[in-house]
Amino acid sequence: QVQLVESGGGLVQAGGSLRLSCAASGSIFSINVMGWYRQAPGKQRELVATITSGGSTNYVDSVKGRFTISRDNTKNTVYLQMNSLKPEDTAVYYCNVNLILRPWHSTSQIYWGQGTQVTVSS
Repeated sequence: QVQLVESGGGLVQAGGSLRLSCAASGSIFSINVMGWYRQAPGKQRELVATITSGGSTNYVDSVKGRFTISRDNTKNTVYLQMNSLKPEDTAVYYCNVNLILRPWHSTSQIYWGQGTQVTVSS
């Protein structure tokens, strides 16, 4: 089966940086979109950034210019470089992967990571 393992969260002061990683493992035929979501206490989970297999990216307005999403297709890994962090970035960050398990499958499946805590102190 597919596993997503996240790493890189932690505690950082405002203005600091963190880099999140999410590696997908298992019997995977191909990976379409990879992304990061976050959920702050008392709030709904929101999209942070996505990246397609071709490298096209999309960001929520609040992180544009500060966060960069990238991926290494040879390692089935997605990264989120977070710079100029703000206290409002504090949340649990989840990676999200849209993938195809077998070449004959006509539909893709979505998997979620276990979440990693990012805390930004003021």
